[in-house]
Amino acid sequence: MANYVVGISGGSGAPYTRRVIEGLVEAGHDAKIVVTDAGRRVFEIELGIALTGDPTDDTRILTDNLDLGSGSGSIELFDQRNVAATIASGSYECEGMVVVPCSMGTLARIATGISSNLLERAADAALKERRRLILVPRETPLNLIHLRNMTAVTEAGAIVMPAMPGFYHLPESVNDLVDMIAGRVLDGLGVNSTLLRRWQGTGD
Repeated sequence: MANYVVGISGGSGAPYTRRVIEGLVEAGHDAKIVVTDAGRRVFEIELGIALTGDPTDDTRILTDNLDLGSGSGSIELFDQRNVAATIASGSYECEGMVVVPCSMGTLARIATGISSNLLERAADAALKERRRLILVPRETPLNLIHLRNMTAVTEAGAIVMPAMPGFYHLPESVNDLVDMIAGRVLDGLGVNSTLLRRWQGTGD
């Protein structure tokens, strides 16, 4: 069992967030979650889950609304304003962090070392401690500023994993597309899951 930090910012892509959290818990890991105000708004629009901003209430709300199954892991939410939380420190023991979805504003602040909330501070701590940090942007098209910020975080040690699902596995539903990206994220974090269907070749 290990701790993983999950940051949820205001970009579109809440279904990816849901599946990543479910995958972590199913694999027996603990998800330490921080949601920005914009992230809460997107969660309500895309998933119909209304978070309040209160960590205790939101832990209960997500537990009730996500399919956590019989996994031995757990979830815990943190107030985005609490930059003194455990996950803000480089001494906090965790295996990695993902920001999913990652808005371009959040990516820009991480790229420039600006920590205006707990999510950004936790990402900064992950970089300085050389832990796995995966950023999942969904923006399109991309301007030069976006590309330069992606280059900067990559040079700093993060992995930029755009939400670009493939079609070679012949998806039959939107859920199949979501699972592919969530599976790649979990793979990048070093977490075993059943979400990712690995390419077996064409047999030629």
